[in-house]
Amino acid sequence: MNKKANKRRKIFHIFRLCGKMITVWTAAETVTAMVIMIEERKNDTMKKSAAVFFATGFEEIEALTAVDLLRRAGIETVCVSIDNEKRVTGSHNITVEMDAGLDRLDFGLYDILICPGGMPGTKNLEACEWLTKNIRASYENGKYIAAICAAPGIFAHMGLLQGRKACIYPGMEDELYQNGAAVCADSKVMKSGTIITSRGLGTAIPFALEIVAVLLGQEKADALARSIVYTED
Repeated sequence: MNKKANKRRKIFHIFRLCGKMITVWTAAETVTAMVIMIEERKNDTMKKSAAVFFATGFEEIEALTAVDLLRRAGIETVCVSIDNEKRVTGSHNITVEMDAGLDRLDFGLYDILICPGGMPGTKNLEACEWLTKNIRASYENGKYIAAICAAPGIFAHMGLLQGRKACIYPGMEDELYQNGAAVCADSKVMKSGTIITSRGLGTAIPFALEIVAVLLGQEKADALARSIVYTED
């Protein structure tokens, strides 16, 4: 009887030890899973985002180069229709499907707001009071804003380029001069504070790369430039 009892006690002890090991292993797994979840949430929180605004008559290459390169860089980039339409047609009859409409956009979620040029796209963007109101609010809250081609004129008319360096489509420099900006006519892209401006279709790549640089760092922008075989002259 004593032998049988001792054997039972040993077996019970082994089961207890196994139970503790399983409990410890399960606890360790739980902690590991929690650490992974926290890191994923950190990454999601740190992930940069951009909104590109589309109005009828936008310049296709300027808009889509920004969308393309920012997405390649890992920046969450949404195409936003200021008219809340599902599709918007550019100045050269190219129609693009939108991700969101202006009315339901939470501007506070985005690290940068981007206005492409083109005509009458630029005029249509500027005529949208809800857009310009939120561009101003984002700028005043320290967020980046960017415009290319004729669109820097929107910022100029809003008084945001007063005392700042900026560039615009050739022949439109007076739009900047008359509103207190320091015009950089020979620059492909100009960053002044949290405002980025550029000159036109031919400078769309450096414009997009500058946005990548300010959001993710110059090293990331340089790596992206190499991957698309882009080199400065």
